[in-house]
Amino acid sequence: MKLIIGLGNPGERYTNHRSNIGFKILDVIANNNNVDIRTKKKKSLIGRGDFEGEEIVLLKPQTFAELSGEAALYIASFLRIKPDDIIVIMDDFTLDMGRLVVEKGGDDYAHPGIGNLREALKSPEFIRVRVGIKGENPKKLKREKYVKQEFEPLENLQLIGIINDAEAAIRSITHGDIDEVVEKFKH
Repeated sequence: MKLIIGLGNPGERYTNHRSNIGFKILDVIANNNNVDIRTKKKKSLIGRGDFEGEEIVLLKPQTFAELSGEAALYIASFLRIKPDDIIVIMDDFTLDMGRLVVEKGGDDYAHPGIGNLREALKSPEFIRVRVGIKGENPKKLKREKYVKQEFEPLENLQLIGIINDAEAAIRSITHGDIDEVVEKFKH
């Protein structure tokens, strides 16, 4: 069983923010695999289903991205899922728009949600699918403000390909050797 966590912020006003790419990708995975993410449990929305023969639990923390650890810990503990069976889809301000990197463990890349997950799970050994969201930033906004920006119209067109690539990476993680997937989606 794999726990797939999409990082993002709840509520309509955040839907198209750069920081919500994790929610967007999780929604597409749910839709493509007939998984309904509606069950409310411990400050999160979850859905359970099948991902090409692998049982998955999809988790959208409703605590805002920087406090995702509490929801993740509750579900992981309840279902007895180890950190190395947890996949976190995160926005990454350090990567160019659309670039994907898969890692097991590692740095938090100044992402408060990753730091919070690491503390809550008492382990950095979960898998990260880092999705690049860095586009034009003429105002030189810092991460905290930039991730609250909406995607530009041309970037919205790119999102379909980015989401499909991320879903393919997650499929590879659930069905393949993690070391090979990391090598394929390396920086």
